[in-house]
Amino acid sequence: MIRSLFSLVVLFFSITLFSQDLVIKEKLINPSDEINNGSIEVEVDGGTPPYQYKWSNQSTPLSSNKSVGLTEGIAYHIKVTDANGLTAEKDITIKAESITEHFNGFFTPVVGAMGSVLFWDPFAAIGIYDPVVYTNKDLIFAPEWDAETQEVFTLKKWLVNSNTSVKKGDAIAVVNLSNTGDIEVKAQENGKIKHKVKEGEVIYDPNNKEDVIQPNAHVFGEIKYENPVALTLPNGDKKTKGIPFIVVWLIAGAAFFTFRMGFINIRGFKHSLQLARGKYDDPDAPGRITHFQALTTAVSATVGLGNIAGVAIAISLGGAGATFWMILAGLLGMSSKFVECTLGVKYRFINKEGRIFGGPMNYLRYGLEKRNLKGLGKTLAVIFAVLAIGASFGGGNMFQANQSFNVLAGQIPMLEGNGFIFGLILAILVGVVIIGGISSIARVTDKVVPFMAATYVIGAFIVIGVNIDNLGAAFSAIINGAFSPSALKGGFIGVLIVGFQRAAFSNEAGVGSAAIAHSAAKTNHPPSEGFVALLEPFIDTVVVCTLTALVLIFTGMHEVDGLSGVQLTTDAFGSVVSWFPYVLAIAVFLFAFSTMISWSYYGMRAWSYIFGRSKTNELIYKVFFLIFVVVGASISLGAVLDFSDMMILAMSFPNIIGLLILSGEVRKDLREYMSKLKKGELFTRQK
Repeated sequence: MIRSLFSLVVLFFSITLFSQDLVIKEKLINPSDEINNGSIEVEVDGGTPPYQYKWSNQSTPLSSNKSVGLTEGIAYHIKVTDANGLTAEKDITIKAESITEHFNGFFTPVVGAMGSVLFWDPFAAIGIYDPVVYTNKDLIFAPEWDAETQEVFTLKKWLVNSNTSVKKGDAIAVVNLSNTGDIEVKAQENGKIKHKVKEGEVIYDPNNKEDVIQPNAHVFGEIKYENPVALTLPNGDKKTKGIPFIVVWLIAGAAFFTFRMGFINIRGFKHSLQLARGKYDDPDAPGRITHFQALTTAVSATVGLGNIAGVAIAISLGGAGATFWMILAGLLGMSSKFVECTLGVKYRFINKEGRIFGGPMNYLRYGLEKRNLKGLGKTLAVIFAVLAIGASFGGGNMFQANQSFNVLAGQIPMLEGNGFIFGLILAILVGVVIIGGISSIARVTDKVVPFMAATYVIGAFIVIGVNIDNLGAAFSAIINGAFSPSALKGGFIGVLIVGFQRAAFSNEAGVGSAAIAHSAAKTNHPPSEGFVALLEPFIDTVVVCTLTALVLIFTGMHEVDGLSGVQLTTDAFGSVVSWFPYVLAIAVFLFAFSTMISWSYYGMRAWSYIFGRSKTNELIYKVFFLIFVVVGASISLGAVLDFSDMMILAMSFPNIIGLLILSGEVRKDLREYMSKLKKGELFTRQK
């Protein structure tokens, strides 16, 4: 007994002694002034190898003692565990040196804080469901497969019978690659094996259209676990698929307005086309621009890089099935646009000079004041205006300049390293347009938007037409993926949220920005502009976003990993027409340019609401806006862009609160308008 106690005491002191000897020494690397390129390499003294390295950076594997791609000025945590379970922990920060690194380091935690609100999951928080992604099986993929392979994969031989238990590392099959030869496949996890392909059958043939389109077509077996296993990130953290509050807020609002307005998105579609074509344009109506110009101005602000890069990212994350939910969210968003743009016209203010001031700032303040909610209205209006100013400088300006430069530089090598000059030229082009105000902006957008949209749509149809044999397989992949996606894509909820999120972020329905442009339309009837506005989510999401998704799916690029969103879409177009990436680069530039000039107007109206309606204040805003164009094209922006994108989403909080309160008023105005339309009391342009 005494001997046993003595042994335990010795063991305790040994463990304590060794744990004190487990020391982490770090080497910090900051190779340049570029942001997010820092790295930390650690060495461990003491303990017993091998060591496990648990980094707070989720992309760093547990086996790696080096973490790369780190943000300068941010503390990273590492926990080292040795073979005996002894641990040591440390917080390490790579010192920020350049101005851009300091800016990025400052905004990164701010973005994290905003993200914790915008992407907070209310359902998981109250315990309705577990956000952790689980799987009860491990898919067995063809070895050395990638989406662009030209090899035919054939299952030569199973080494283990179906429904037999295997252990990790066991040899389970031999697969023949037409060019490479035989490769032995080993089990990646413990479990019971299930055959999905018979010996001698082809697993994947790149010449088979269905194999190219269908997700996970290169799977030939699976290993079922005894109990569900949580999927993990490289650093060991569990994967989660939450339902972001901001998406719930936007989609729930859109669904409410759809029912509240009697499915105006469907029954009002024909009349909206008539209005956009100018059938009811009254030249003597108050306002500055036509219905069509208001539509193109608002569309130019939403149709942009999100439709090209964002959709590619959504499809790569959520699979082909995300397309279905993206379309549904776009259809619902049409109702949100109807409500906000009707109110935008109803509560606009036109001064003696004919200058128009409208948008959510007006209907939040004065619309709620009519309902004895003056204090709430003023507060929501100010919050909206501040967010809109920030969004105009960031997502509506710097992001567009930054990404359009990167895309063009990728196709035109001489631009590489000349972001400042590109920014100056772009600022001059933008300045020439925005100095003239909404009328000048509208004259440009009503020519640029149809041209750029037609170019993109025609290009997409060419790609789809060349791959028309994939039609059945593509739509099968979309429907199957929407309702029965694999666990690797995050399950049914994961795919639904990815689709909804992309649509909500792209068309800005519920954000309120479009109401600022539509408030300048020439009309005597506010609901008429609501009808025109409901076309925007249809054009942006149901048409343009869907075409991007179909191009990716028809060409099989939705299965490619490791490429940026823009590059995925570019490669998809280039796989059919070798020179089309150059056309796409020009389209991206036009998308960005038109978005910038429209958002300059949105930001200016928000600026005027905060600082006053004088022309001097407007000129000050325009000068700042043009400076930010140059800044956006010249430097890497990192978290600054994430911050500005979040400000755009945050605009929906004050806006939708106001829309919900005022929706009854809009419904009443809609009924009166429809009554006049049926009686033929509206101004109709003579043929």
